[in-house]
Amino acid sequence: MKKEELFDKLRRNTREQFDMPDLTVNAIKYPDTLKQFIEMSQTVGGKVKCIKKEDDVNKIIRELYPDAKVFASNVPGIEADLNPDTVAEAKDLNGTDVGILQGELGVAENGCIWVPQTMKEKAICFISEELVILLDKKNIVDNMHEGYKRIRVPELGYGCWISGPSKTADIEQALVMGAQAARGVTVLLIE
Repeated sequence: MKKEELFDKLRRNTREQFDMPDLTVNAIKYPDTLKQFIEMSQTVGGKVKCIKKEDDVNKIIRELYPDAKVFASNVPGIEADLNPDTVAEAKDLNGTDVGILQGELGVAENGCIWVPQTMKEKAICFISEELVILLDKKNIVDNMHEGYKRIRVPELGYGCWISGPSKTADIEQALVMGAQAARGVTVLLIE
């Protein structure tokens, strides 16, 4: 049976219809959205550093990770050893010490940042030992309801919410950092 035939059959046999319920959600609002975002980012294990547009971002990143040897990014203006747009395969990003990403939107409620796939190999988001996410501080909203209204699914069709470093407590109920992705996340909030 084709999809339209099934829908027609359902419509013919529907005896009672109901209006859609009111889906108005009174989501949480914060008196200081930026302060809440910073606090939640730290609560989930991330670090936050506020910088100005005119600051030397490359110098700041190198100072934050002085022992890192391999930096990967496709963000314009970022000096990197690997570019996720030019590697042959995702596995070529293995060994990345610091992945630098451009975040689109931050959520104060939980410290999440929407990272759309603007690179060929999205593995950079998960294979890097440490992540640095660049985020314009004017792109922070109070809650996930606002966040989902504002995100744009990129042309490549993928994006993800990242909130702090990867962690799990499944193994013997001991907290393990970096089990599925980055061991650490630093958000550079740009004024």
